[in-house]
Order: sequence, then C-alpha cells, then structure tokens
Amino acid sequence: MAMLAELVDGAIGVDTLTAAAVSNLGGVLAQTTTSADAAGYQHLVGFACSTVPGRRVWAVEGAGSFGAGLAGFLQQRGAHVLEVGRPKRPASRTGAKSDALDAVRAAREALGQDHLATPRQRGQQEALRVLLATRRCATLARVAAIGQLKALIVGAPRSCAPSCAAATPPSFLSSQPTPGRRSRRRCGRTRCSSSRGRG
Repeated sequence: MAMLAELVDGAIGVDTLTAAAVSNLGGVLAQTTTSADAAGYQHLVGFACSTVPGRRVWAVEGAGSFGAGLAGFLQQRGAHVLEVGRPKRPASRTGAKSDALDAVRAAREALGQDHLATPRQRGQQEALRVLLATRRCATLARVAAIGQLKALIVGAPRSCAPSCAAATPPSFLSSQPTPGRRSRRRCGRTRCSSSRGRG
C-alpha cells in the first residue's frame, strides 16, 4: 500500500495554535500561529491554500479533544483531516513544549503512514458526552448538599429542632441518630458496672 506522501503534495500539521506546511518530501515550507476561533481557523485555511495549493492533508494533534473545533471546521469544508497522537517523549530539561516542532512532526508522521485514524464525528456522540458529564456533576453536587444538610441538622441547637423537623422529611429524620442517645446508653452501662463493682 502506498504511503500518503505519494498521494498528496503536502501536509499541514497543527498542534494547539501553531501550524506547519510540509511538502511530500518532508521539507518545511512555512509556519504560522493563529487563534482558536472562526477567524483563526479561516486564517489556517488561507495559509494552507497559499503554501500547499494542490492535494493536501491536515494532520491535527488532539483532534478529539483540544483540536476538535478546528477538525470540525475543516471537515465541514470537505478537507481531509487525520488525527495524530501526542508524542511520547521524555520531559525536557526546562519542561518546555515546542508547538512548532510538534506541528512539523505531526505533518511528517502523517506523510509517512499508509493509514491514519480520522477524527470522530461530533454530533450525537458529543451531545451524549456533555449530557453524561452534566449528570455526573449534578449527582456529585446533590450528594455534597445532602451531606452538608445532615451535618447542619445533627449539629443544630435544640432550640432550632422544631423548625428543622418541620422542614425535613420524616424519612430523613428517622435515619438520623437522636442527639444524646448514645451518651445515655454509655452512661447507663458505666453506672451499672460501677454499682456491681461496689456490691
């Protein structure tokens, strides 16, 4: 099977907000930096048309996460978009990351392969992901709110007990221990044991 470099004239590698145009031989033609909005995406399209006017392919790093906006923008315009994974490299001495080098690497990696994964279509899958994430956050917030309410009711002064009981469901109150009940039992046991010891 032929490599992608034999089928296109070049590739546009994109990492975060930096793009690099690479010829089918692997040479870097030009680089640019843009913004993550519609104007920035349109700037990248113009950059690609001027540097690789013929057959080209887009190699977007993280097309399923932080690069999903650009990938969807390009797919809606009929562009051939491929997803490139993040490189597994050791941390540098300074801990810095070069988006320009990663953009070139993404383009060259795409050209050297015969098959790369295409980004997932956003649509219903993206809507389901947002729905599940929202439900999970709402469930966690509900559990935290119930825990705070229990702590307030159990630790409330006795003068507030009637108002708390009126505003709380009976099922909730029945599951809570009565203040002082455990201490009385412990005191009773202590008295019995002490009296036995005296007798």
